[in-house]
Parts: sequence; C-alpha cells; structure tokens
Amino acid sequence: MCIRDSSYFLCVRILTPLTHYITRSTATEWDDDILDAKAMRAFSQLAPALILSWLLPDAFSAHVWWLDTIEKLTDVYIVYAVIHLLSRLMTNTVDAFEKRDKASEHNLTVIEGALKLVIVIIGVIISLSILFDKEPSKVLTGLGASAAVLMLVFQDTIKGFVAGVQLTLNNMLKKGDWIVCDKAGANGEVQQIKLTTVKVRNWDNSIVTIHPYTLISDSFRNYENMREAGARRVARSICIDISTIRFLTPGEIADLLRCGFISEHELRHAEQEVNLSLFRKYLIRYLAAHPDVIRKHPDSAVFLMVRELDPTPCGLPLQLYFFTRITSWAAYERFQSDIFDYVYACVSRFGLRIYQSPSAADVRRIGYPQVPLDTPGNL
Repeated sequence: MCIRDSSYFLCVRILTPLTHYITRSTATEWDDDILDAKAMRAFSQLAPALILSWLLPDAFSAHVWWLDTIEKLTDVYIVYAVIHLLSRLMTNTVDAFEKRDKASEHNLTVIEGALKLVIVIIGVIISLSILFDKEPSKVLTGLGASAAVLMLVFQDTIKGFVAGVQLTLNNMLKKGDWIVCDKAGANGEVQQIKLTTVKVRNWDNSIVTIHPYTLISDSFRNYENMREAGARRVARSICIDISTIRFLTPGEIADLLRCGFISEHELRHAEQEVNLSLFRKYLIRYLAAHPDVIRKHPDSAVFLMVRELDPTPCGLPLQLYFFTRITSWAAYERFQSDIFDYVYACVSRFGLRIYQSPSAADVRRIGYPQVPLDTPGNL
C-alpha cells in the first residue's frame, strides 16, 4: 500500500505539474487540451496498478493462491484504468477539435462514442478472460452463443450506433444544423449528437431528444444547405378571382403606363391586353429589381418566376416562386410579408381582385341589404 500511495503521490505531485509545465511552454495548444488535469489524473490511477503488478510476485511468493487472486484483480483494474485513460484522451481530442471549429464538417462525437463502445467491449472480453483463465477467443465464442440475448438487451445502443455512423459518414447531420423532424416534433438547431441521442433546441426554446434511428428510418429536413448557399426559397400563392380576369381598356393601359406599372415594350396588342398577363410581367420585373431577391446564382435550381397553377373552386392560384439571400427565420418572415403586402396592394391597380370566401358580414349583407352592418340588431 505504501508503494502504491507513493507512486500515486509521485504522479500527482511531480509528474502532473511537470507535464503541465512542458505543455504550457510549447507553442501549440493541442497538448494543453489533450493532456489536461483529467487525463493526468487518469494516468495517475494507472501507474500504481502497474507498479503493484510488477512487485506482486516478490511480495506474495509464499502464498500462491493469494498471489493468483490479487494478480487477477490487479490485471482487471489495469484494464479498467487503460480504458478510462483512452476514453479521457478521446474526449479531450474531440473537445480540442470542437474548440477550434475543426469538427463542423464531421460529427466526431458519434465517432468518439463508437470507439468508446468498442474499447469497452474489448476491455470486458479481456477482463473475463483474466478472471476465468480463458483465451479471449473462447470468451468471445461464449458471448457469441448468447448474441440473441445481447442484441435484445442492447438493441437501442446497436441501432443508435449504426444510425450514428450512417449520419456521420453520409454527412447528413452535424451540430448547429437546422432540422425539421415532424414525427419527433423537432424544428430547430441541433445542440448535441451522441451515440444514442440527438438533442435539438426548438425555436420556442424547448428541447427535443431524438433517437438517431428515428432520423434514419423516417425522413427529416435539413436546412443547412440553404444557409450555406445563401439562398432561401419563397413559394407562395395568391388566389385571383377568375371573374375579374379581362381585357384592359385603352384608358386603363394609359393609366398603368403613367404610373410605371408597365412599359411600352411589354405591350404587344394594346387592344387585347389581359390584365392578369400584365400583372404577371410586372411582378417578375418587381422581384428581379428587388435587392434581396436572387436573380443569378451558381446553383441552377435557383430561379425566379411567377406562374399560374391549376384553377380551384377558390380562384386561380398565382404563385410567386423565387429565392432570397435572407436566410434567418425572423428576417425571412419580415421580408416575405413585405413582398406580399405590396402584391396585395397592387392587385386592384390591374383591375383584379383577390378571391375571398364569404364572411359572416357578407352573409348578413345578402340577407339584409337595406340595413347597415353596424346596426345594433345585426351585431
């Protein structure tokens, strides 16, 4: 015990401060992060066990049974200490990468968890072989016979391991991504990715914990590519009352020319100009001139158009399909609202009307045409 305590004291009081002095004196900071106090404490737990294992044959040479028992226990403890030390070094390495933003493209936490799981399994096999004096291959064979039970007990861990590896290798998910998973009720940024859990902070500041297998077995949307490309899509429609689609009169065309809603080169048949056609051309010109609307982009999927969809009982949908360089949620919603506020205000200038289902006030007006709506009896 005295030798063990002395070796531990030597590691803690001498070796650890010396290591910290050396790491601080170097130009790089990687050694400071990897060989921190926790890593040195884990090494300090290993050193006494190694010294004790070395001195055991001399201390218990006359007691074979005690020597054999204590050697087994010491070897098992050495295996535990090595696993603990390797786990701490892996954790420090991943933390060092994340500290320098070098892990943004790869989900190193899942790789860390997978490697830790493999190390623990190897440590358990070696420990069992030490305790029962069996070869590790025979212990592994015995565990293989009970593989069905082990798979049943650790099925969540196994699924999480496989799903985490797929998410990492395929670069499907990483920390900081904005994802939407309707099944799990997640709509926010990924805060943490572990071997069996993915933690998402929703935009309402609630936390959703998702099993990685859920993201693989079901679909989820990742908006990170939209952020990186700097192009977010707007695809909204307004329903035009079909009964208001008609040819414009010369006076209406002259008024639109005077107000700048149309130009001379857009007029092909002045006597047969359809108000909806000119309205579509004006919206395209308005969007193309807007500073926050993307007109040209390296991505061929980014384009601008105003198109008519199939008619519905609620009118003719006129869809504005374009991309904006505004990607943050709040600013994007403000921008989108400003665009459509202006569109709604311009509709009447072209003699068009937005379709709207009859409200209670419309029904009362039909039933009592001679009574004002603000009459107390109609309220």
